[in-house]
Amino acid sequence: MRGRTLGLDVGSKTIGVAVSDPLAMFAQPVETVQRTGRKADAARIQAIATERAATRIVVGHPVKQDGTEGESAVEARRMAVAIAGVLPDTEVVLVDERYTTAQAERALDSSNMRGRKNRKKVVDQVAAILILQQWLDRPAGGETVTCPP
Repeated sequence: MRGRTLGLDVGSKTIGVAVSDPLAMFAQPVETVQRTGRKADAARIQAIATERAATRIVVGHPVKQDGTEGESAVEARRMAVAIAGVLPDTEVVLVDERYTTAQAERALDSSNMRGRKNRKKVVDQVAAILILQQWLDRPAGGETVTCPP
């Protein structure tokens, strides 16, 4: 499983983006995309994927503790389908990402990152790194998403 992989933390206002190294061992931050609409957001992710030569995209799927989909999980699925539609030759995978934003907040706390403005800029990227790194460590998991015909 070589090649770059993008990791996405899809929120209501932003999308945190991370990318793996070419050997698919380590995740690093890319940017935080300000959401403007699903179609435009998918186009921005398409541009990043093309620029980074990504062969797959891992989208965090924030299911509830009981495994059901709430509003955030439904939106992550919709975003994954939109991305699959603009990148038909790229594998798009939904992966369980319960608690990654909370883990990202704790990581920023332990690094002494202060200031609401600075944290908002990076918390989604840190969450995307966590989502991607967990998948890189166990790439067999997740649900492949395709765009309906």
